[in-house]
Amino acid sequence: MKEYAENLNAQAINLASKGLFKESIACFRKAIQLESSNYLLWFNLGITYRDSGNLKSAKKAMLEAYKLNPKDSDVIEALSLIYYNLDDIDSAFMYCATGIEENPQNARMWNNMGVFFFSKGDYKEASEVLETAVSLNPHYYDALYNLRDTYKELGNIAGSEECNLKLKSLSYNSSRRNKYV
Repeated sequence: MKEYAENLNAQAINLASKGLFKESIACFRKAIQLESSNYLLWFNLGITYRDSGNLKSAKKAMLEAYKLNPKDSDVIEALSLIYYNLDDIDSAFMYCATGIEENPQNARMWNNMGVFFFSKGDYKEASEVLETAVSLNPHYYDALYNLRDTYKELGNIAGSEECNLKLKSLSYNSSRRNKYV
């Protein structure tokens, strides 16, 4: 049965990559019936719901993945972003803080936290956590971009220009850009 669930998972991922979300979700559902304790199946289902625009179902699936594996940083990050996109900023912050607590070296989580603060208009806090993201990964394009914008809001022209110089020196890889932040 496990092998069959793995095959369904692979088929579902392939279908989702082609934009066939309804068919993909059906495959994930069938795989989950066979192996309901596999958090990766729930995670992949949540990502597929998210990509299809169904954030409420994405949240439910991702919460199930989190229940099965509360230490997985990808699950925690996805949950924080789903909550952010559902305009539940308090839950977004909570999961982001959980992710940082689990792995303080996760620059993506620090960047997301900075975006959350920025969206609330708390530019000072945003700059501090974005500076942490950049200190952890000085070549992290999104964090530099977000830090530059935050510095602009704070009137820190020198900091904004320094970020611009670093951004120009990096080759931007759009495939690594987070879809939601």
